[in-house]
Amino acid sequence: MINIGDIIIYGSHGICKVTGLQDMCIDEKIRPYYVLKPVYHTASTVYVSAISDRRKTEIRHILSADEIFSVVKKMSGKDFTWIKDNRKRKEIYGQILADGNRSELLKMIKTLHWHKQELKNISKDRKLQNSDEDFLKYAEKTLCEEFAYVLNIKREEVIPFIYAQRL
Repeated sequence: MINIGDIIIYGSHGICKVTGLQDMCIDEKIRPYYVLKPVYHTASTVYVSAISDRRKTEIRHILSADEIFSVVKKMSGKDFTWIKDNRKRKEIYGQILADGNRSELLKMIKTLHWHKQELKNISKDRKLQNSDEDFLKYAEKTLCEEFAYVLNIKREEVIPFIYAQRL
């Protein structure tokens, strides 16, 4: 259930505040839409169908500080395996981003950082593939915006905060 005043995460728009519910005429039909104001992109306004199940699956409630600490603690000390098959890795990482599961996002970030470092150890010129770099940037953006907002820290402080928790 979404209420006016709630802070939510909506797809690529990130952290948003639900500022209203208004009827809009689309395709000659009047339907209710949530009015969202992205926290980090204040000039934008996003309208989301209040009755579309597909759109509602893109809306996630924000974690509490305790939930963030719990997610980070559960990931602490775990080892992760690199998926060598590019196609399979793209499929899995794409699904993780779509699902927005914070534990899986943390796991993906740690794995990509680890692999990036491994490539640099082999040769200074070796880098992540463009698709892996894009996955890393999007996962970090998603997680950093939420964690920064909830923990009241700067976005650029989130990754160091996570690693300081012995990830």
